[in-house]
Amino acid sequence: MNVTILGKIPTTAEILDRYPLSRELAELKARRDEAIRQILNGQSDRFLLVIGPCSADQEDAVCAYTERLGRLQETVADRLVLIPRIYTNKPRTTGEGYKGILHQPDPEKAPDMAGGLTALRKMHIRSLSVSGLTAADEMLYPENHTYLDDMLSYVAIGARSVENQQHRLTASGITQPAGMKNPTSGDLTVMLNAIFAAQHGHVFAYQGHAVQTRGNSLAHAVLRGEVNRHGQCQANYHYEDLMRLAQMYAARELVNPACLIDTNHANSNKQFAEQPRIAMEVLHSRRLSPDIRKLVKGLMVESYLEEGSQSVGEHVFGKSITDACLGWPATRSLVLNIADQV
Repeated sequence: MNVTILGKIPTTAEILDRYPLSRELAELKARRDEAIRQILNGQSDRFLLVIGPCSADQEDAVCAYTERLGRLQETVADRLVLIPRIYTNKPRTTGEGYKGILHQPDPEKAPDMAGGLTALRKMHIRSLSVSGLTAADEMLYPENHTYLDDMLSYVAIGARSVENQQHRLTASGITQPAGMKNPTSGDLTVMLNAIFAAQHGHVFAYQGHAVQTRGNSLAHAVLRGEVNRHGQCQANYHYEDLMRLAQMYAARELVNPACLIDTNHANSNKQFAEQPRIAMEVLHSRRLSPDIRKLVKGLMVESYLEEGSQSVGEHVFGKSITDACLGWPATRSLVLNIADQV
């Protein structure tokens, strides 16, 4: 093979032994998991908000952000459950650019996968400690899920991963809700097939073992917009899109029908400032239709401490080095507006 071995990756057991989750935080996670489960299975009328930076690139800034989010959660606790985005892997369409803290604990230095595994676990533990909020991460590499399994409350399967067999089968064996995004093509059947696969048990190879899963009843849809054959972004969060998804769900043998709307990416044509408007339109659609209200359980929003984005090396604290995000004032206003209207 055309491969150079750079070094051994620490095992899950080694990383968890060095950075264990305390009993107090484990109990907090159990309470949060149950609250999220009740929203997705229809037992609770509260609304989910998966919110945070495009990519969690720097521990101090991420924890400063989630600490603020934790205080805001206290204000809206009767209506919303906030789940901070702490995405430690950044998928790249061409393979170029910053790939997340797993690859580069320091965005300005060479890749260091072993150091990245340590850095991402330390960041998640610190964030949970200062904010009281268990987080979401993206499953870019299914084999790595066990490094964070004990502290995550939500897992996203990206638009480019949702058709992948290993992602679908691994999602069938995790305990967290798995948000399956529609593929970039926008084909909702692909997404629903992924949900079906994740909700059923399978036998497959995982981390050097033959394993059997029982299925994940909380696998659900995430609408993130689509890209047509001309490379143009098209939204799929409108009333008609949500009604269509509700009808497609009803025609399938799927439990706990649920959907989150990603307010950025192709839905906003990557215009981050459009996210509040999109969120308000989705909430309006929920008020118009009982079917949509029953289906749409939450939103995804990209935000950080500072508005916009910057290049690697600019060093503005709390400003994204990947996709542009809402700043904190707009984020706080949006969260409060959502709480008022759900």
